[in-house]
Amino acid sequence: MTLVGTGEIVAPALRSRTGVGAFNVIQLEHAQAIVAGAEAAGAPVVLQISENAVRYHRGLEPIGSAVLAVARAATVPVAVHLDHATRRSLVEEAVELGFGSVMFDASVLPYEENVQATAEVAASCHAAGVWVEAELGEVGGKDGVHAPGARTDPREGAEFISRTGVDALAVAVGTSHAMLTRTATLDLGLIAALRAAVPVPLVLHGSSGVADEALAEAVAHGMTKINIATHLNKAFTAAVRSRLSAEAELVDTRVYLGDGREAVAREVARLLRILTASRPDPAVATPGSSTEGAAGEPL
Repeated sequence: MTLVGTGEIVAPALRSRTGVGAFNVIQLEHAQAIVAGAEAAGAPVVLQISENAVRYHRGLEPIGSAVLAVARAATVPVAVHLDHATRRSLVEEAVELGFGSVMFDASVLPYEENVQATAEVAASCHAAGVWVEAELGEVGGKDGVHAPGARTDPREGAEFISRTGVDALAVAVGTSHAMLTRTATLDLGLIAALRAAVPVPLVLHGSSGVADEALAEAVAHGMTKINIATHLNKAFTAAVRSRLSAEAELVDTRVYLGDGREAVAREVARLLRILTASRPDPAVATPGSSTEGAAGEPL
């Protein structure tokens, strides 16, 4: 049980209609906490480093090498993934470092340009044995770039997979990045329609804004890889703030960062138990939910 490819975690989950937790790393404490939570839950996990986190660390290699080391020491299967990369040079660096997967995000480009750029990246990564995720139908809240009302058209999703050859597809179904409240409303009918049309695992970005019950419903209706970042940062920050408020003279960073690490580990374990629980297949259509207008109209 150690560092594995993302596909080795996602493929079995797709077959069993369970979810895979994919959690974003910023500090080393995040990686340690996420793995500790996965070990407590007895579940595999994906550690993600975003292009924004790379920018914060002023390069991929320091944080990437550290996260890979944490993954190799785990007692459960752990994959390391590059999240929301818009630069091909960063994708190439991740592949060279030993990441098992990348998410190449060309979703802000016009459709044909997105297809062409993504297909080129997918071919290059596949030649190196690296699993590739892409995005279609912009997910709201990402640096003001993505359109909040966008939805992914199932027919376009199927065509996109055929033309690009990517291994997983991030889709827009009602979530938004960086939400501080868990109030997002998912279109479960659209998720089911996407699952029926798209032949690869579906990825839910912006899952921090989705409540526990809705996360379970999303997985039941066909989502597989569930990306969570802001929600864990809230848990980390709350624990640190509580300790510093209680001990005004505290200066030892190990103490309060340790509290944050423990809080994240607990929340990861709790979320993984929700995502990996077995559940019956729902009906393809959900009452009150519609896939009508999925070809570009806000739902």
